[in-house]
Amino acid sequence: MLVFWKENLVLLSVPKTGTTAIQGALAPHAAMVLRDPPQLKHSPCYRYKRFLRPFFSQAGGQTPEVMAVVRHPIDWLGSWYRYRSRDELVGHPNSTRGVSFDDFVAEYCKGRPTPFANVGSQAKFLHVNGELGVDYLFRYEAQDKIIAFLEDRLQRSIKLKQLNVSPKQELTLSPDLETKLRQKRPEEFDVWESGGS
Repeated sequence: MLVFWKENLVLLSVPKTGTTAIQGALAPHAAMVLRDPPQLKHSPCYRYKRFLRPFFSQAGGQTPEVMAVVRHPIDWLGSWYRYRSRDELVGHPNSTRGVSFDDFVAEYCKGRPTPFANVGSQAKFLHVNGELGVDYLFRYEAQDKIIAFLEDRLQRSIKLKQLNVSPKQELTLSPDLETKLRQKRPEEFDVWESGGS
């Protein structure tokens, strides 16, 4: 999470949406950088609004606007799948090594997925009491819009380096599993559709 006090903006770090690269480029210019532990770096909207927003309001008399990035659900799951296939996780319950992408998505669709597919929810991250909790939501796929918004808001040019990149793999999801994912997790597609600030 990045806090730009003078610019009255908070960037929430939705996991696997490229915000680590944004944080790498902009951390030196932020008033506050929350990077560790991961639970703090990746604080969801409800946690931000419950704990940090009141603190900011009391400390400085302002309520920063909030922005976030959301990724297409299949691409987002693919990134998690690839990330959890890396060598250092082999033998760990979170490892996806030896698991097909279809099996990973099928497990994710369950109410209580096994550890390797328990990756959270972009919709839950971004909603507070059933409402979208951010002022600006951008699709990961529209990097040009994200950068243009931040450059305009922060009045500086931004060059991103790839950070925290998942291992390369070609992934395809069977039509049956895509249908199942859309039926079981429609909120994930809804929140992605709402991106496009």
